Amino acid sequence: MMLAEITFPGWDPIALHLGPLQVRWYGLGYLAGFLIAGVVLDKLARDRFIALAKGQVSDLIGWLVAGVLLGGRLGYALFYEQRMLLDPIELVKIWEGGLSFHGGLLGVVIASALFARRRAHSWRRLADALCLAVPFGIFLVRCANFVNGELYGRIASPSLPWAMRFPTDPVARTLSPELARAGSLNWHDAYAALRASGAWAAVAGGVPLRHPSQLYEALLEGVLIGVALWWIYLRRRDWTRMPGVVTATFLFLYALSRFVVEFSRQPDPQFASPSNPTGLVLGPLSMGQVLSVLVALGGALVLWWKPPRPAPASPPPPL
Repeated sequence: MMLAEITFPGWDPIALHLGPLQVRWYGLGYLAGFLIAGVVLDKLARDRFIALAKGQVSDLIGWLVAGVLLGGRLGYALFYEQRMLLDPIELVKIWEGGLSFHGGLLGVVIASALFARRRAHSWRRLADALCLAVPFGIFLVRCANFVNGELYGRIASPSLPWAMRFPTDPVARTLSPELARAGSLNWHDAYAALRASGAWAAVAGGVPLRHPSQLYEALLEGVLIGVALWWIYLRRRDWTRMPGVVTATFLFLYALSRFVVEFSRQPDPQFASPSNPTGLVLGPLSMGQVLSVLVALGGALVLWWKPPRPAPASPPPPL
């Protein structure tokens, strides 16, 4: 049965116009995520969960920004667009989109490990603190993905009450010359004009209803994981006394959440072909699911691996 569908709101992905400079909600989501992470890390330092002075928190945020951007961009190029590895100019065009969460996660692991080594901190305890801080940013960035109309879901049943038709859908660009000319980044004005003139109603019938999978990820990866980790921190202090438990829990929950969401998220078009129209990479699995399996294995490694303890100091020679 066909139910009343929810119309994609079509909010402008550009939050501010500063002359020729465009500030997008996507970038502001990352900025707010890092600012909130700094506040959370300050709280955890005051709670003596991590041994960081205030100045060290701001220093750590700088390392994390570098880890997210470098890891996310290189991960996107490595996992999804290998051609970018041959063109350094393409690699720096972050404003055109293209950051891999899994690559950014690896970048954060490396950056935090280097920071912990330089400051003689326990990486596991530092990683636990970062995992408590990161769900807020994940939620904001996934919401920004929705505003951008990117990373939408697979075709949904007409009976799904919250299914939407996205103007960034390739079918929409095929049916609308205005959307085709605007492209995937600058679709907003064309979409707003189509809706205002009533032309979108004529186009929309041919555009498939899809899952708003960006919102699924915001709720699962941001809200659900955040609530679970903070419940552990506030209610199960016996668990948090074991460094690495929060980190492993985050990795397991993220891997599970992403693996499940991928069944409703449109697989990456880079892997699609006439013989593989859905773009799967390993049997029935998408690239996101394959990488999520590796994240889960990383969680198991955190629990299994025991860092070597420093050898006890030799007793002083007798006088």
